[in-house]
Amino acid sequence: MSGTQSASEEQVDAVSIDDRIDSSDDRFGSDTDLRRVGIDPDHWYPVAVSRSVPKGKAFATAFAGERIALFRGASGAVHALEDRCAHRQVPLSMGVVEGDTLRCCYHAWTYRGNGRISQIPYLPKGVDRPPRGVRAYPVREAYGLVFVFPGDPEKADTTEFPEHPAFASPRHKTMTFSRTVKCHYSFMHENLLDMNHQFLHRGVVGRIQPRLLGSETGRDFVEARYLFTHGGGRKDRGAGFLAAEGLGGGGTADVITIRTEYPYQKLHLVPERAELPAFSLWAAYVPEDAEQRTNHVYGLLTIAKPRIPRALDLAWPFIRRFTERVFAEDRMAVEAEQRAWDEQGRDRNQEVFPLILDVRQVLRANGVPMRTRDASGCEGMCGTAPSTGVASP
Repeated sequence: MSGTQSASEEQVDAVSIDDRIDSSDDRFGSDTDLRRVGIDPDHWYPVAVSRSVPKGKAFATAFAGERIALFRGASGAVHALEDRCAHRQVPLSMGVVEGDTLRCCYHAWTYRGNGRISQIPYLPKGVDRPPRGVRAYPVREAYGLVFVFPGDPEKADTTEFPEHPAFASPRHKTMTFSRTVKCHYSFMHENLLDMNHQFLHRGVVGRIQPRLLGSETGRDFVEARYLFTHGGGRKDRGAGFLAAEGLGGGGTADVITIRTEYPYQKLHLVPERAELPAFSLWAAYVPEDAEQRTNHVYGLLTIAKPRIPRALDLAWPFIRRFTERVFAEDRMAVEAEQRAWDEQGRDRNQEVFPLILDVRQVLRANGVPMRTRDASGCEGMCGTAPSTGVASP
């Protein structure tokens, strides 16, 4: 579907997904279980909050089953290495940072930021160091987060990096989220895009009445616009502060725009009769395990400062409490969805909302096969022929 449509048209829309998204070159068909589709590694993904990687320390993180060791050297730059020593496979994240190198805690093999071995203390004279060290990942640090490029390193420089101009703006203040959620990353996209689940949050925001104003779908994105009106019930004070209602509460409606633009997701809230967003949310859902049934959520909630000096600082604890309560309820729901999938061994959802069908197809079209291991420990690809046992380069 391109363009927009009214709420009433959306209710009766029976257009096929194939008419909305050209799937002629998709990696997966529409009958493929989305929860078995892996996320594409050829993008920039946050894997740590910057403050978790202080100077002179190593930090363990992961992307889709690949263990990664981050360390910040004396120069202040963050490096990302495969989290295993080439010698005995002991995690480098357990090591010691010396200058701009990382020394393994076991036999003190030392690595530069490019993954090459710089020293083996007991290496006999005349014996060369092993020619290969460990894999190094392209790294960028921005918005208080550490990003790595886990895919083809040759694509890193030409792949678009997320932009958040409001992050450094004096007119805004940003709240950072970093939480682990035990579900496939696709459940997170569906949860935020489908605002029809506001009944879940009735104890926090009262009776919210969402109405779909329009939507747009392309090969790598789905965008939806909702009108939110408050139909009564008690609303958390933090919700009012976040939506720029102030202490008086206010009864105005809000227009919320949510966009999944693979692999990230964005949300903007614009109060009625306002021109600029009261707040914006950017989120990335980064799989941690090889089966991608656990993801780490990194979020940047950028809030516009009111005209009253320091008013946002005073409201900050209330906003934090509100957002944590909403997130906890969403996490409860998506983790329950994942448990159901695990118990049933497949996706038995009976979805009726066209936008969710659309976003599922976008996630399939841009996803990749997941790496799996058979009983012998050999690697293969989910949905492909059995592994030959030949190790990947």
